[in-house]
Amino acid sequence: MKDVKFGKDGLVPVITADAYTGRVLMQAYMNAEALDKTLATREAHYFSRSRNALWRKGETSGHFQRVVSLCTDCDNDCVLMRVVQTGAACHTGAYSCFFNNETVFEDIADPDVLRELESTIESRRNKPVDGSYTNYLLQKGREKICKKVGEESSEVIIAAMKDDKDELLNELADLYYHTFVLMNDRGVTFNQVLRVLKDRHSTDKHKKD
Repeated sequence: MKDVKFGKDGLVPVITADAYTGRVLMQAYMNAEALDKTLATREAHYFSRSRNALWRKGETSGHFQRVVSLCTDCDNDCVLMRVVQTGAACHTGAYSCFFNNETVFEDIADPDVLRELESTIESRRNKPVDGSYTNYLLQKGREKICKKVGEESSEVIIAAMKDDKDELLNELADLYYHTFVLMNDRGVTFNQVLRVLKDRHSTDKHKKD
């Protein structure tokens, strides 16, 4: 990275975000050596001001950060780093360091719930739970799951034709759930689907250009 402006202390602030969701995970600092090591290894390295030492994220906890991209702000004096986080980013065990003194002015549904859904279904596959509907579907297999996806698709259409928004929202949620179960059963990940959508969007933009 060129033209990064380090402060008088030789450090530049770094904001680290989840590459998949955009959620801010932590804020730390890098010196030139930490930045070079991060670029060379694609693993997050920071400079600890309290220990006055370079540190590789996860070297003691195992909660490593695989770097997807880095960029600087308009003044080149702050770095934004997007990572794939293993485990928790915070030393407290929380996924993100940002959880104190929250003030919420508007409750906006977080799309992270889809990744949580994917994770929960995978967890049920690996560690079955008695009475779990998800485990029931996974045990029945593809034919049963496909049948449920078909049923939920029909119910979405019916709700839309009835012009019943509340019913439509519930049926869409059911369709999302059963689709994610089908994805798990067929070995398809949410990220793979997003990649297809992104490629289609890019192709469509080029056609318009």
